[in-house]
Amino acid sequence: MAAPSSRQKRITGRVMHEFKHGELKSGRGGKVKNRRQAIAIALEEAGASKYESRRRNRRNLQRTEGKET
Repeated sequence: MAAPSSRQKRITGRVMHEFKHGELKSGRGGKVKNRRQAIAIALEEAGASKYESRRRNRRNLQRTEGKET
């Protein structure tokens, strides 16, 4: 995987901040208690997941950027 862009770093930082403060939720609203799960969510939202296709990564990043503005 290439080095993350500044947008991806910012999104990953925001998601991990939510996790540290107990605000990160998954699925139907259950709190995320596992750090690995929080990292997976952060990478998916930032469009940097190595398990997703490029198209899906771009879509996830655009959706997240839309929520942040």
